[in-house]
Order: sequence, then C-alpha cells, then structure tokens
Amino acid sequence: MATLLEVSGVSVTFDGFRAINNLSIQMGEPELRAVIGPNGAGKTTFMDIVTGKTKPDEGRVIWGDDNISLLGRNESQIARAGIGRKFQKPTVFEAQTVRENLQMAVKNPRGPFDVLFWRKSSGTEARILELAEEVGLLDHLDRPSGELSHGQKQWLEIGMLLAQDPRLLLVDEPAAGMTPQEREHTTDLLKRAAQTRAVMVVEHDMEFVRRLECKVTVLHEGSVLAEGSLDHVTSNPQVIEVYLGR
Repeated sequence: MATLLEVSGVSVTFDGFRAINNLSIQMGEPELRAVIGPNGAGKTTFMDIVTGKTKPDEGRVIWGDDNISLLGRNESQIARAGIGRKFQKPTVFEAQTVRENLQMAVKNPRGPFDVLFWRKSSGTEARILELAEEVGLLDHLDRPSGELSHGQKQWLEIGMLLAQDPRLLLVDEPAAGMTPQEREHTTDLLKRAAQTRAVMVVEHDMEFVRRLECKVTVLHEGSVLAEGSLDHVTSNPQVIEVYLGR
C-alpha cells in the first residue's frame, strides 16, 4: 500500500501549551484508520494541521504521489489537492433539497462565469444519483435537507465530500448523536468509501471503532501512544492507564 500522507516530527504550541508533540503518522491509500484518545490528546489539532487550518512550529506534512509539502498551503489549496474534511456538526444547506446540496458539491469548474452559465449535464445527474445511493438518501432527493434526521444530514455531508472525489477523507466523530441503525449505516458507508481512498475517523465511541475493523492510532498529549488493531491497543497498559482506566 502506497503512502498517501506522511506527518513526521510535527509539533505545535498554543500559548505555551504543547498541543502536538513530535507527532508522526503515516496513512496509506486505500486505508481506513481510526484515531482515538482522551480529550486534549491533539486529535482535532492534528486534523487542523493536515487541512492547513493550523501551522505547526516544526515538522513535515508530505502528501500524494509527488511528495509535495502541505505546509505553506492554505485550506482551499489543500482541499483542491484532494483532502476532504467532515466536522462533527453537519453543515448542509438546510433550505435546499438533498439533490441541490449534492448538485452544488459535484465537481464542476468554479469560475464566476461557470456558475452563471452552468447547465446540468446527464453526467452530473448520474453522479448525483450514484452519490445519493451510496450514502443511502436516494429516496430523499427532493426533500429539503432541513427535514432530514441528524444521521441523514451526516450522510448528506459525507456525500457532498465524496462528490469532490477526495483521496483522503477526515471524519470527526461521525457516530455522535446517531441512533443504533444510523450508526450501523455510517459504519458501512465509511468502510465502503475506504475501499477506494484513505478515510481517517476520529471517534470516542469504542463500539463504533470496533465495528470499523481497522487499524487504530491512539494519541496522548499530542503524540502517538500506540498503534495497531483495537484489541492490540486496548490491551496496552499505557493506553488503559491514560484512556480506558478513567
């Protein structure tokens, strides 16, 4: 499996607090990875660094086949390079239908005139149907997104990210606030997405992580404490002490 993302020796300090401490993580393609750890372990800051929201004090973030450095690139350049991020709270256009949300997200030229003169092509429509089916919203295409359940909004947002065809999808706590059925569907959705791309899931819910059946990285105080299968990391005495023992 080729390395898609390599974070090495990255540190970042906020007001004297070292949020990320000499962190090194590699991600392959395709791969599904879960990142766990106690609050304040640096999970969100790590995602912020990869997506260009936070600049580290030191270290390297290397991306893609050409080994380009992501440091010094802004958030939109990094998104265009193929990194998509889903935040914990879904951000969909609630007044628009599911179809319109997906339509806006499907890759199209984004110049000012392209948007003015945009015409729906049969290729776009096929892609919208494909995405809606993939995330389980085919029967809801004409519903206003504001009417969807919390879980369905999460799926729509994942669909909108998949529409951009990212090579790496960063997903923050997708299971929060979902019903058991919604969580099951979300697990399946992420596992399917990870068959063709890299998907990294930050999650607190251990049962959800177990169902992902993937490699797990445990962060603690801004660096990697343990890595391996869920059974491997949860039997690690240090992980038990800092994370599970509470």
